[in-house]
Amino acid sequence: QVQLVESGGGLVQAGDSLRLSCAASGRTYAMGWFRQAAGKDRELVTAITWSGGARYYADSVKGRFTISRDNAKNTVYLQMNSLKSEDTAVYYCAARIIATIGLSINDYKYWGQGTQVTVSS
Repeated sequence: QVQLVESGGGLVQAGDSLRLSCAASGRTYAMGWFRQAAGKDRELVTAITWSGGARYYADSVKGRFTISRDNAKNTVYLQMNSLKSEDTAVYYCAARIIATIGLSINDYKYWGQGTQVTVSS
């Protein structure tokens, strides 16, 4: 069993930056960041393979968000720049049990509790 703990959320203004962190209690494989806005379905924002050699980004965040990981620290990061009001959501970290990227919620076995990101315009 792997526990994931997100941190770094908060209230910012449009155009600002935030960095989210996700610390895992053990070794993880492919990781993803999802988000869920009020009244909407949870959606995949970005994902990364275990090696970090491949990344996926949703079109809505390409060029603004960057996912990275430090396997020595069992930690994944999400750098969010040029934030927009539509980025407001609860952000969840998720982990797979295999090394390749998954694009579906069902591909991920472990989930964090979520961290709120609110962007005011």
